[in-house]
Amino acid sequence: MSKLIVSPQQQAAGTDPVLSITPESAGWEYVGFEVYQLNPGDKLSRETGGNEVCLVLLGGLANVTTAKESWSNIGQRMSVFEQTPPYSVYVPNDDRYELEALTKVELAVCEAPGKGNHAARLIAPSDVGVEVRGTGTTQRFIHNILPEQEPADSLLVVEVFTPEGHWSSYPPHKHDRDALPEESFLEETYYFHVQPEQGFAMQRVYTDDRSLDENLAVKDGEAVLVPKGYHPVSAPPGYQVYYLNVMAGPHRVWKFNNDPDHAWIATRQQP
Repeated sequence: MSKLIVSPQQQAAGTDPVLSITPESAGWEYVGFEVYQLNPGDKLSRETGGNEVCLVLLGGLANVTTAKESWSNIGQRMSVFEQTPPYSVYVPNDDRYELEALTKVELAVCEAPGKGNHAARLIAPSDVGVEVRGTGTTQRFIHNILPEQEPADSLLVVEVFTPEGHWSSYPPHKHDRDALPEESFLEETYYFHVQPEQGFAMQRVYTDDRSLDENLAVKDGEAVLVPKGYHPVSAPPGYQVYYLNVMAGPHRVWKFNNDPDHAWIATRQQP
C-alpha cells in the first residue's frame, strides 16, 4: 500500500482514535488529524497544548465543553451523506475540551499550531459557507467550515461532496511553494467516505518533475496525505465520494496554481 494512504485501525476503547495522523507520522510540520467513533455516553477529553483544534461532528449529537465555554446537544446530521453542513467547535491552543457523545458520533479532530489569538467558539451550520464549484462532470458541492476569511491561526477546514462519475480538486492544483502572492505552502489531508461503502475513490498525487506520481484507490474511512504536488480526485460511477480537507502551513492563505497542462479546463468552466 502507498505510504500516502492512512487506513483506520481497530480501536481498543471508545476514546481511542480509529485513524491518527501526526506531524511525526506524516513526516511534515503542521497538520494533525484524528477520527473517533464514539458510542452514546463516551467522553473524549483532551488538552490542546500548542495546537489549535477544530472538532468537526461528521455525524451524531454531542455536548462539548472547553475551559470557558460549553454547548449542549449540538449536531444534526447522522451521516455526511445527508449533505447538510456540520456543527464544529474551534478550540484554541493552551485550552482543553471534553466531548460527550449523546448518540453514536463520528468526530474529526483537526489540529495545527496555534498562537492564542482566538477564543473558543461554536461553528454552527448557518456559519458554514456553502458553494458549488465546477460544471458538468467537474461539479462538486463545498462546505467551507473554517476558511481563511474566518478566525483561526493556522487551520483551514473544508468538506467536499463529489457525485458519482464526477471529478473534484480539479483541474489538478497544488500549493507546495512558500512563494506568496503566487502560491502558498500548505500540507493537506483528505479523509474519505464512499457510499455505498464497498466502493472507492481515485486520487492522483504528482509533482511537475514526477518525483512523486501515485495513483491511489482510496477506500471508505481512509485518509490520504498530500505533502506536495497536484492531487485531483474522481468518484467512480455508482459511488458518491465525500472528503474532509485539513490544510495548514506557515501562512494561513490558500493560494494555489493549476497544472499548466490542464489549466485550460478552468477557463472552459467559466460561465
